[in-house]
Amino acid sequence: MIQVLLVEDDRELRTTLAGALRVEGYEVRAAASLADAMALLAHSDIELVLLDLGLPDGEGEDLLHKLRSLKGTPLLVISAREQDGLKVRLLDAGADDYLVKPFSITELLARMRVALRHRGRQVAAAVTRYEQDGLLVDLAAHRVCLNGEDVHLTPTEFKLLARLLRSAGQVVTHRTLLTDVWGADCSEQTHYLRLYMGQLRAKLEADPADPKRLRTEPGVGYRFS
Repeated sequence: MIQVLLVEDDRELRTTLAGALRVEGYEVRAAASLADAMALLAHSDIELVLLDLGLPDGEGEDLLHKLRSLKGTPLLVISAREQDGLKVRLLDAGADDYLVKPFSITELLARMRVALRHRGRQVAAAVTRYEQDGLLVDLAAHRVCLNGEDVHLTPTEFKLLARLLRSAGQVVTHRTLLTDVWGADCSEQTHYLRLYMGQLRAKLEADPADPKRLRTEPGVGYRFS
């Protein structure tokens, strides 16, 4: 699993991006300041950095220069600043790419794949549409249909389903699901999983008591079959 460092001081955006990246299968380390980012870089095997510029204890540009003097980790700038001169300066300084906010998650993921490919890491494009036995899930459109009828899922139900679909056919452990959907602080809260899996089965299974799609692997986790 590729480890990504997300450096973003906007809490809401940081949470949104981290959740979206985890659903895509990335392992995310999040930092809200330069100091936190440097600590994570020193103690984690970070393989890609997403860097905001305006941080509470300095400019993200400072981290770019430090990172380039230490290692060749790919770095993408994510910023609301759109001056051409700034973009050119940071790209010349070693940034792999520069995305202006707001941007789509699909564009961000594509640019991340390009940056990783340039470092010899092959990352397959995410599959965003699943269709099986009357169930249609379009992750990009945030749409779920069962036998031609739209199914309403809460944001958390959708994130849980998406995470399972990303690993379709494989067992996803309780801890992984809790971390990727709810965050590292909830990695032991297995009652969350039981509650939301019950809700998903009620909406997507012909017989929730005998699920055919959302299978339990006793003592381990769940699997989308």
